[in-house]
Amino acid sequence: MYGYNGMGWGMGFGWILGIAALIVIIWLIVKAVNYSNRSQNDNDKSALDVLKKRFAEGEISREEYEEMKKIIES
Repeated sequence: MYGYNGMGWGMGFGWILGIAALIVIIWLIVKAVNYSNRSQNDNDKSALDVLKKRFAEGEISREEYEEMKKIIES
């Protein structure tokens, strides 16, 4: 009457929803782990590392870099 004893859509495509849910859960776990690792790495940088990065990216001039470096190293 309903074809396959009434289990057409539920049994036929239900496993796809389960796999999709599993993929979403794994993706969320990976994103959470990557976020925590990134925030820990940002906290591990020294002031001199941040200064070097700012100079390399052109945010500060050579004079500013030298001046700030002297302050940090003293």
